[in-house]
Amino acid sequence: MAKRIDVSGLNAYYSSFLAIEDISMTVEPRSVTAFIGPSGCGKSTFLRTLNRMHEVTPGGRVDGKVMLDDENLYGAGIDPVAVRREVGMVFQRPNPFPTMSVYDNVAAGLRLNGKYKKSQLDDVVEKSLRGANLWNEVKDRLNKPGSGLSGGQQQRLCIARAIAVEPNVLLMDEPCSALDPISTLAIEDLIGELKERFTIVIVTHNMQQAARVSDRTAFFNLAAVGQPGKLIEIDDTERIFSNPSVQATEDYISGRFG
Repeated sequence: MAKRIDVSGLNAYYSSFLAIEDISMTVEPRSVTAFIGPSGCGKSTFLRTLNRMHEVTPGGRVDGKVMLDDENLYGAGIDPVAVRREVGMVFQRPNPFPTMSVYDNVAAGLRLNGKYKKSQLDDVVEKSLRGANLWNEVKDRLNKPGSGLSGGQQQRLCIARAIAVEPNVLLMDEPCSALDPISTLAIEDLIGELKERFTIVIVTHNMQQAARVSDRTAFFNLAAVGQPGKLIEIDDTERIFSNPSVQATEDYISGRFG
C-alpha cells in the first residue's frame, strides 16, 4: 500500500558538515515526485534520508522528522533495516548481485525476510518481473546470471528486486543516467505504471525526464560551494516548468546555470 511522506525541519550532516538544511515537504501516495537541481545541492543526500541510508555513510546523521503516514522513521526504537523494507531504493547504476541468477536476484530480499516455499517464491518472482516489464525477456533464462543482461534489463531487474518485498515507497536515484535512450524510455514507462501501486521519488538531472514522468517537482539549490543545500520550491510539475514561483527555479530550468 502506497504511503504519504511528510518531512519537517530535516537537516542532514556528514560529521560536522551540514549538507542539507531545514527541508520540509509532503510527498503524496501513488504519485511521482522528482528532485531537480545542480550537482552538489543535496538531492541524493535528501533522498537517502527517506529510508535512513544516509546513516550508512560514516559520520552521516540526521535531525528533524520523516513521517511515513503516522510513523516517524527516526523515532525511538525504529529499526533502520525495517525502514528500508518499507522504503525501497533503486540506485544510479544497475547493481544486480553478480554471482546470482535472475531468479535469485529477485528472490534475495524475500529469503532474507523469512521462509518461503518454492511455489511462493516462484509466484512472487514472476509477479515482480512482470511488474518490472521484464518477464517476457527473461522467463527462459531465470537461472542465468543477472549480470549477463543488458544495462536496461539489469536496471529493471533491480526494480523487480526492490518491489518483490512490497515496499510502500520506491526511491530512485538517477535510475536512467547510465542507460541508452531506448532503455531510458522503458524505465520511464515503467515508472508511470508503478505509481499506481507505490509512492515514487526520483532524483534526475534530466529536465525533460522530470517533466515527462513526475506529478510534482522539487527544486533544490545552494547559495555557494560549501553551503548547505536547501529546498527552494515544490509544486505541480506543470507549474514548476511553466510558471515557477522563484526566479532561481526559472533560471535553472531555462539553463542559465547548473
